[in-house]
Order: sequence, then C-alpha cells, then structure tokens
Amino acid sequence: MNDLTRYARQIVLPQVGVNGQHLLYDSTALVIGCGGLGCAAAPYLVGAGIGRLLLVDRDRIELSNLQRQVLFRTADLGREKAVAAAAALRALNPDSRIEAHAGGLEPARLTQWVADADVVLDCSDNFPTRHAVNAACVAAKTPLVSGAALRLEGQLAVFDLRRGPPCYACLFGAEGPAAERCEESGVLGPLVGVVGALQALAALQLLLGLSAGAGTLVTWDAAAGAWRRLSITADPRCPVCAAGNAR
Repeated sequence: MNDLTRYARQIVLPQVGVNGQHLLYDSTALVIGCGGLGCAAAPYLVGAGIGRLLLVDRDRIELSNLQRQVLFRTADLGREKAVAAAAALRALNPDSRIEAHAGGLEPARLTQWVADADVVLDCSDNFPTRHAVNAACVAAKTPLVSGAALRLEGQLAVFDLRRGPPCYACLFGAEGPAAERCEESGVLGPLVGVVGALQALAALQLLLGLSAGAGTLVTWDAAAGAWRRLSITADPRCPVCAAGNAR
C-alpha cells in the first residue's frame, strides 16, 4: 500500500483499524461474473484495498449491458468484460493486483482459483455455474457470498465453509431449478447495484473476521420495499457438503 490516507475513512473504524487494512491487502477475492452484480461488488472491494482480485467472465460487452453494468462505457462495446472491468478497477486503485480471466470456467481452473482465494463472490447468472462454484468452495473450505437479482427481487446468501455446512446446494438442491435470465424477465439496474454492494460488504466482513450473517438468506422485494432474513438449514443428505460427500 502506497498511502494509507486512501483508506482513512475505514481505518478509523474500530472494526478495521490499521491491522484490518493490512489484512485486506494480504487477501485475495475471486469474483465470478462481471455482469451487473460483479460490476457493483468489485469496485467496493478494490476501493477498500483488497490486495488481489481475480475477475472471471467469458462474455463480451453488449449495448444492453450498459443499463446496469456500470463499470463499462459505450466505448467498451465488444470488449471482454473481465478485461474491461480490470482496466477500470486498476484506474480506481493501483494498489490492488487485478487479474482478468476471460476464458471459460474449466473445472481445473476453477479449482485453482477458489483454492487461491480467501473469499469467493458468485455474481454469475446461471445454476450450473453457481453449483460448480459452490462445489469448489466446499472442497477448498473457502467462504462463498452468492447474489442474485431479477425483475424487482434480489437475494444474498452467505456461506462460511471454513465452518462446514450449510452450502448453496443445501438451499437450492443439487442442480437447482431452471434459472430465469434477465433477458427474458427483466431487471432494474439499481437492484443489481444494491445486491452487488451487499456482496462486497459481506466479503469484507468475512475477511476481517466480522459477522457476515453466514448461513442466512436475505431477500429483498424492491417493489414493496420489504426485506426478509431466513436461516439456511444444513441438509444432512446434501450431495455436496454432507458428511462423507464433501471432498
């Protein structure tokens, strides 16, 4: 870190302090998906001084993305999302070491990324990816912060897999239902911003050893302005994290 003045507003917090700031700088966060959620979460992680950030996304920027993926500009159309996001984040904070991975999510690469990370933020938009990320986090015992947003509804789930179950599959089953996508169902841009910011907050809390509501699901009905917080029960027959199943 070149100048702690950059982080003065959070260092003054007793929950952070200088020691906590150095802890963040020594940490690695993995963001899976540089869409609306990832574009909201990643700047707060980098702004907070996370030392190393891995960005994973195989898509390229399209015009319809700009309504909610606020790291990107019109001039970025056609660029790989991970690469464009990394460039924007390096401009925000050169202290952070940012790696862009624009290829597919091959199992071996995912396993390595998750093993390297101190926290994983799942900002993807499909169940196969979410379940693959969850399985890798269970195997590596890496905390997972999962977010989703669709229409006017958002959700956040936090799993501290260092402590064992529950995991994402306890909540949604081994495969999960067919996922709706915003292309068909729509989403308001600020909704993904709220959920992505909450993902960043939970990730920072996990890294700092603060309570992040692990084992809970928070849902937000933006139309009604209503929040709900639910406890996630570990499934003793979970094919991913139950005793005898976790690798």
